[in-house]
Amino acid sequence: MSESHPYRLPRVPRLPVLGAVALLALGTLSVPAQAVGASDTTASPASGNAPSASLPVVTPTPQHMKPAGRDLHVPERVRLVLGDDVDAPSTDVIKRALASAGARHIVTDAASAPRAHGATLTVVAGSVKDRAVADALRATGGTVPGTLVAEGYSLASRGDTVVLAGNDGDGIYYAAQTLRQLVTGKHTLAAVSVTDHPSMPLRGSIEGFYGAPWSHTDRLDQLAFYGDIKANTYIYTPKDDTYLREEWREPYPADKLADLRELIERATTHHVDFTYALSPGLSICYSDPDDVSALQKKLGSLYDQGARSFYVALDDISYTEWNCDADQAKYGAPGRGSAGQAQADLLNAVQHDFVDAHPDAEPLQFVPTEYSDTADSAYKSVLREQLDPKVIVQWTGTDVVPPSISMEDAEAASTVWGRKVFLWDNYPVNDYGQTTGRLLMAPYDKREAGLHKALSGIVLNPMNQAAASKVALFGGASFAWNDEKYDPDRTWRAAAGYLAGGDPATTRALLAFFDTEHLAPTFGDTNWQPQAPGLAARLADFTKAWNSGSAARRQAALRELGAYADVLAGAPEQIRAGVRDPAFLAQTKPWLDALDVWGGALNATLDGLRDRLHSGDGQADFAEAAELAETAAAFTTIPGTTRPQGTVKVADGVLDTFIEGAPKM
Repeated sequence: MSESHPYRLPRVPRLPVLGAVALLALGTLSVPAQAVGASDTTASPASGNAPSASLPVVTPTPQHMKPAGRDLHVPERVRLVLGDDVDAPSTDVIKRALASAGARHIVTDAASAPRAHGATLTVVAGSVKDRAVADALRATGGTVPGTLVAEGYSLASRGDTVVLAGNDGDGIYYAAQTLRQLVTGKHTLAAVSVTDHPSMPLRGSIEGFYGAPWSHTDRLDQLAFYGDIKANTYIYTPKDDTYLREEWREPYPADKLADLRELIERATTHHVDFTYALSPGLSICYSDPDDVSALQKKLGSLYDQGARSFYVALDDISYTEWNCDADQAKYGAPGRGSAGQAQADLLNAVQHDFVDAHPDAEPLQFVPTEYSDTADSAYKSVLREQLDPKVIVQWTGTDVVPPSISMEDAEAASTVWGRKVFLWDNYPVNDYGQTTGRLLMAPYDKREAGLHKALSGIVLNPMNQAAASKVALFGGASFAWNDEKYDPDRTWRAAAGYLAGGDPATTRALLAFFDTEHLAPTFGDTNWQPQAPGLAARLADFTKAWNSGSAARRQAALRELGAYADVLAGAPEQIRAGVRDPAFLAQTKPWLDALDVWGGALNATLDGLRDRLHSGDGQADFAEAAELAETAAAFTTIPGTTRPQGTVKVADGVLDTFIEGAPKM
């Protein structure tokens, strides 16, 4: 939906549970000696653990998180006690987190069993509705929330006990994802008390772009990634899938259906709803019962594969003509009002006859033909008045690619549609002319805190490059989880750290690379995020110091900018060595290759200025810089993987301008 276009599943079966009777033995677990609820800033002399300097960075930012004293020691042997609603994926995340903290032997047993020799840390996970788990949570300094918000959880870590208490199965999984981020070092875990839940019920992505689709491998990888960032929604609607659009009535061949089933299963494993979006608008006859039946039959074929979330896409179509004479006879001349009536009838039929007939299915979702403004119309009026209130309506903001979204905008959209709207955010999608040759890797930004009051959720429309889209998706999921405490820069850095596997040098290299791909355009001439703001600020400071005429200031400026130029020039090599995601390296290759050469051009430019500072003319270095810049500007996108194709852009308007102008400084 970005050319000129408009644009819960049954969970994995839980493990055998330990009954409340067995868990009541937790009363004899080693609970921290401090009084429950005390403000703990010291630890017993025997603990030997240093106090945490600050709270660890957890993304998405929890609704409430406070320190609970000294870091916990994670021994080689840890005891894991599992209660109600803990599924295998949640258990796996917990075990991987403990292993990353140095645990070599994780013993899973009943609470009443004797403590394993050497197991001085006990981790309890289960439903907060289980009295024994709730008691353990309180005993460890945690808080049982008065209201159990869906997907919420509480976590407490103190002394030699960690408790993960989910409001439901999803909440346990998200508590485990938080535990993963509490590892502060080898054999240490942050002591905290957390009470958390999402602000928006729908969070994730919509694969709705034009051009090269994601591969099946890309999609499987994305679904695992969404679990890590607490995103719960993936809307499958690639424009190239002919069985979604041109051939929407036709059943999937067995091999394609098997792929979809694998995606649904992967989504379920990572607590993500796979939403199947059908786009019948190019040919549907709204008044034909056979077409309505064919649509429901197609959705039913995905229900049979395990899908429980469904969507009808009516974007990128015209309401100036009908697809059949019968619609003309039933609804009258084509137009906004008649299109609204036809669509209301179709959507209500799907909601009533298909979704409501499957009690475990989620409410129907839909993107309208008018999706990108807040002005009322005959089309919106009919849908507002007649569309079943359970149907979720998508909206892209005040434009197809909006520069910002305010509370006022979202409230106006919710008013005109008569319900909270579901934001389809066309960032970081790069399938339109203004994005030619670009990766869009600026932070998710310019969306106002408090939007959860007017939105039912947010999904981002990503780039053709799935792995590179993780930077923005990381931010979008964090914002939708807790928009009131969202910090774009903090989350951007956390995304770099995630891709870098926590390695500081790789994180720094990624941030330098992201900065050179920071520009975010709109459909018009206005960019809603600037290009390379970090580099631009450094070059501006350098130019100011150079123009001062002071030799000492020029020397200092050359040292400072030279150090960053080395980071920039070395970023591609560091990223290739430090990022373990082969898809990220493959999909960003032209941009990394170009940055490699641009970094050399910047260093050659600085060599020329150094030479000039020492009474030379620097011409040889400037000539080398110009030649390298010409080479760097000639790299192109990978054929067949990007729409539109073109020469890659790296800090354009910033780095190239500086290199070109330096000989005249």
